[in-house]
Amino acid sequence: MPVYHRKPRWAVPEAQATPEEVFLNRRSILQGMGFAGLALATAAATKPARGQDGGLYPASRNDAYRIERDLTPEDISSRYNNFYEFGSHKQIYKAAEALVTDPWDIEIDGMVEEPMTIAFDDLEKKFPLEERLYRHRCVEAWSMTVPWTGFPLAALVDHAKPLSSARYVRFETFHDPAMASGQKQVWYPWPYVEGVTMAEARNDLAFMVTGVYGKPLANQFGAPLRLALPWKYGFKSIKSITKITFTDERPRSFWEQIAANEYGFWANVNPEVPHPRWSQAMERVLGTNEDVPTVIYNGYGGEVAGLYEGLEGEKLFM
Repeated sequence: MPVYHRKPRWAVPEAQATPEEVFLNRRSILQGMGFAGLALATAAATKPARGQDGGLYPASRNDAYRIERDLTPEDISSRYNNFYEFGSHKQIYKAAEALVTDPWDIEIDGMVEEPMTIAFDDLEKKFPLEERLYRHRCVEAWSMTVPWTGFPLAALVDHAKPLSSARYVRFETFHDPAMASGQKQVWYPWPYVEGVTMAEARNDLAFMVTGVYGKPLANQFGAPLRLALPWKYGFKSIKSITKITFTDERPRSFWEQIAANEYGFWANVNPEVPHPRWSQAMERVLGTNEDVPTVIYNGYGGEVAGLYEGLEGEKLFM
């Protein structure tokens, strides 16, 4: 059955987005202007973690998902990343080169009709890929705008065939301290774990990411498979997923185990609910360093607010 997308209230005309041909040809433009060194540095910083992509990239852009801000330049967003498996600093892209993503298997278990393990290369080809432009808001009060490539999480949920008793989806990343030096820090509760409700998982915005900027996902972005939940703070969008479990128990996420009063399960964006140590009213936009007002649910309230009707208010945003 074909799927039709209504145009969201945050959609804007094509003219306000960076033209695809300009975006894809930006390196040749830079070289023509005499900035070959910058172009080569960008290429090195965003080298795909995997080899051949089988002609899957760039994927067609889904015009239902547009944003009012300019795309964050790739050389900036790819050099400013959180990936605690490789350290706590932001310039993590060099350390993340140690991440080995081929081969990569994803285990699907728990309350499903039949548990399975699927190779990422097979998963990547199982669902039609599309590009979506999403805002990304970090709990640390910075933001970026990214062209993710992937497929709806709902498609993977349907493929897994969960039992009716499943209420949550739990995600887990790899655990390999020999490869990821940050995982040698034993005071952290490795591996990284996150979770969403079944309703959130089936929401149209929930997106499984396999690529970015028209290429396979680079290591520092969470190769080869990560989650994008644009209405939540970025730590909910778990990277480098190796296991997906359907369960009737609410998962206790990585940061919730460390500081539940600062990083709760829901983590929905709200400018009126501060982090215990800083305000969430404003955010710094990567690339421009402009401070702009934060919008509730990161501007996606029309698509997700209904998920939380009847639930206790403030805790949804912690």
